[in-house]
Amino acid sequence: MDFETVIGLEVHAQLLTRSKMFCRCGAGYASAPPNTRVCPVCLGMPGVLPTINRQAVAYTIMTGLALNCVIASDTKFDRKNYSYPDLMKGYQISQYDAPIAKDGFLEIEVGGERKKVGITRVHLEEDVAKLIHKQAIGESYSLMDVNRAGVPLMEIVGEPDLRSPEEAREYLVKLHGILQYLGVSTGNMEEGGFRCDANISVRPRGTTGLTGKVEVKNMNSFRAVFRALQFEAARQQALAAKGERLVQETRGWVEEKGETVSQRSKEYAHDYRYFPEPDLPPLAISRDWVEEIKATLPELPEARRDRFMRDYELPRYDADLLTGDKAMADYEEAFIAGYLKTAGNNLSRTEIAKLGSNWLQGEVSRIANAANIDAIEFRKKVSPEKLVGLVNLAQKGDITGAAAKSVLEIMFQTGKDAAGIVTEQGLGQISDNNAIIAAARAAIAANPAAVADYKSGKETAIRFLVGQVMKATRGRANPQMAASELKKLLEEG
Repeated sequence: MDFETVIGLEVHAQLLTRSKMFCRCGAGYASAPPNTRVCPVCLGMPGVLPTINRQAVAYTIMTGLALNCVIASDTKFDRKNYSYPDLMKGYQISQYDAPIAKDGFLEIEVGGERKKVGITRVHLEEDVAKLIHKQAIGESYSLMDVNRAGVPLMEIVGEPDLRSPEEAREYLVKLHGILQYLGVSTGNMEEGGFRCDANISVRPRGTTGLTGKVEVKNMNSFRAVFRALQFEAARQQALAAKGERLVQETRGWVEEKGETVSQRSKEYAHDYRYFPEPDLPPLAISRDWVEEIKATLPELPEARRDRFMRDYELPRYDADLLTGDKAMADYEEAFIAGYLKTAGNNLSRTEIAKLGSNWLQGEVSRIANAANIDAIEFRKKVSPEKLVGLVNLAQKGDITGAAAKSVLEIMFQTGKDAAGIVTEQGLGQISDNNAIIAAARAAIAANPAAVADYKSGKETAIRFLVGQVMKATRGRANPQMAASELKKLLEEG
């Protein structure tokens, strides 16, 4: 039987507010010692009263607008009751039947086809404490850090409109980019700033009913979400093909094993015994405030991509990659602006844009990935202006492409300018005929097999010999001159 996969995603994003959702404790907890960003409110002490963080509400409205949602005129907070060690109060302040935003959509593109994915709701709640699991002397125990408890958490619930792990990944990537562009969340998945739970089920293709829905948790990267959904879709389809019943449950993704494991039975809404939060008044959201927020919406990723293609004439592939990360797109625009001001520049804006794109997608990304940092951190080490200086030296022929890559590594490590490094390290391009001829003769003498290949008609052998000249000169020889001198010597010999 042919089965169809049905996926709906629930995304939680921590909001970039200065204080927590319902108290005045600082929301930046990542670098703080455990249990130092706490007060009676976020500790859940009896008799305390929460107050609503206005900025968190504004960020949620902003997100709702970016996702084409209807913004509520009236909203309220509710108590979601459940018992878990990281929830001191025994309930979480969340929103149930009156979210801030609802009935929106997000358009994605997979395999050249555009698809509209429904957004059920965007609502606010508070994050929970963090459990740290330990083991010592054969005993397991858990510690609790309450710093995270009460941090504003925005939940974006999507409709079950996704039909493959590829669509789910594209949806997440696009949503992640929008939140970064809005500036409402770090979007850092490894630190828990952007978390995803996936609801997945299968059904015979052409039918509308659903089998037991499974919620998958513990996915901390786009790759993990994709792999977990691939595994779970295959597991469910195999069970359904045998006629076995699929139970509604929560399963966790185990990255090391590449599989999901059962954690507990999946709760239903009534299990949480929602009721209006008695300590918080209902909120009336004025239309004037909504219009004010709408007027501050920045250029979003898709609009920026289209502008990159239109104004800089970048290929769709380049524009997609650059604008998928706001920091990378910002770096590209700063690079273009800086290069246009370079003395003696004779490149068009389109040529500069493509040059910048090549460097950002190539060496910059390679160095950043190796250091496990993003474009924001890379920019602190090598500013766009410094990269302009380096690329300009390579474009003028003052250094070779190979030397330029080495210089960028040193710039990243030291923060120095390219020109200074080139002088210090003696990396200027060698265009002296005598030096290149000497290196070419040495390469020919040391590589008789390559010489024989060239003389037997294998033109590609010349590339190997040029590489040997470049290696001998630490990448400083002019490669065109090296190739020319090698051919002359080989033909003479």
